[in-house]
Amino acid sequence: MSTITPAPVQGAVPLTERAPAPDLARGLMLLLIAVAHAHMYLSGHPAGFRGYTLDGTTLDRLVAGIQILLVDGRALPMFAGLFGYGLVQLANRRLAAGSGWPQVRRVLRRRSLWLLAFGFCHALLLFFGDILGAYGLVGLVLIGFVRRSDRALFWAAGVGAVLHIVVITVFGLLTVVAEKGDTPAAMADPLQAAVTRMVGWIAMTPTYFAMSVVPAFLLGIWAARRRLLEEPAAHRGLLSRTVTVGTLIAVAGGLPLTLIDTRLWIPSDAIGVSAYALHSVTGIAGGLAYAALVGLVVAGRRRDGRRPGAVSRALVACGRWSLTCYLLQSVVFVLLFTPYLGGLATRVGDAAATGIAVLTWLGTVVLAATLSRTGRRGPAETALRRLTYRRTG
Repeated sequence: MSTITPAPVQGAVPLTERAPAPDLARGLMLLLIAVAHAHMYLSGHPAGFRGYTLDGTTLDRLVAGIQILLVDGRALPMFAGLFGYGLVQLANRRLAAGSGWPQVRRVLRRRSLWLLAFGFCHALLLFFGDILGAYGLVGLVLIGFVRRSDRALFWAAGVGAVLHIVVITVFGLLTVVAEKGDTPAAMADPLQAAVTRMVGWIAMTPTYFAMSVVPAFLLGIWAARRRLLEEPAAHRGLLSRTVTVGTLIAVAGGLPLTLIDTRLWIPSDAIGVSAYALHSVTGIAGGLAYAALVGLVVAGRRRDGRRPGAVSRALVACGRWSLTCYLLQSVVFVLLFTPYLGGLATRVGDAAATGIAVLTWLGTVVLAATLSRTGRRGPAETALRRLTYRRTG
């Protein structure tokens, strides 16, 4: 059985003393999340496997192609890896403060349970594609792997990848044969949209989303044990290989579906479903590559003796407010796209939706950077922290 090596920090780490790389990665990841989610609010057009319109303009298809190749199915595992990494950091701090593993496990489970509750509320009120619930569920079920051996982690990650392929293939088949209907974001009745969101969330959280995050979550635990993002300079070789190999795998695996969903290639349904599954499973490598790339950037700046600039500090602040900023993205998208509010869902295409997503993300970066200057935590982070530590017995 593997044990965690406690970090040399007693109790909770003040924001000003946190390692910048994980937070910088989260801040950048939120950009990928925003552009991957915005097009899911559009309606009134035939859509491909990843939900992009099939009858858009040349610019729409270009934007969709770039996102399918480099963003979709890559941001989710990146976030999952950082989630697993963060749980190990949290466990390290509690152990260093003198808590035993049973007490630490209770804290981690309570945090995961509340994250699941946050996901429920997010899906009920805002977004049918919520991913918080999946992270909470995975944390509840797999928290014991924080203490398991590296061998167990790799075996479980491999099994998770196989199950992920099976689940994704099933959803791909459903995409081909199921009758197409409006997404919850396109429904004019807010109550009907909320009910549909919840039905989808209950069905997809333990299957599609949970299976999508398990491998990266477990590999994030492995990376945190070695402090790859906290001490990136000491692991530059491994991080470089992860970036190179992971990016190549993700691009090669994502290219067939990119061609299909942009209508440059129209193969049989069987090939389309296979390309969909390949795109998704190779995205795990892409997400890990993106996180490793952030570690390399931080290591390079430290080696050159450069202090973080204004942009880096703003991105780090956004990462520290990642839960708040993630929820704010959904608030903005609901206000702008839904038919009972802004009504943009049927009036813009994928390119415009991506532009809106980028502006929304920039707004959250500015907000987090401005309000966190005094060490203030995001409101969602504060709520989750208080609920988690209400009873630490």
